[in-house]
Amino acid sequence: MKPEDRDYQEIKRTLQQVFPPIGEAAELRRDLWPAMLRRFHERQSRIVPWYDWALAAALVTLAALFPRIALLFAFHL
Repeated sequence: MKPEDRDYQEIKRTLQQVFPPIGEAAELRRDLWPAMLRRFHERQSRIVPWYDWALAAALVTLAALFPRIALLFAFHL
């Protein structure tokens, strides 16, 4: 057996031990959809982070100082 084959077999064996096979027994214990919807609605109700406002202010300032930069932004939209 080549050394590469032994390495491959060792890696394969290790991965099979670490990650057990997924079969029919790997069913979800509960429905995840309600939890996902709850997280989605929580994210919508949050306020806008300060760095989003800082980025918007920087873009407005750049547009005021360098009006031709608006063409660059428009090109990327």
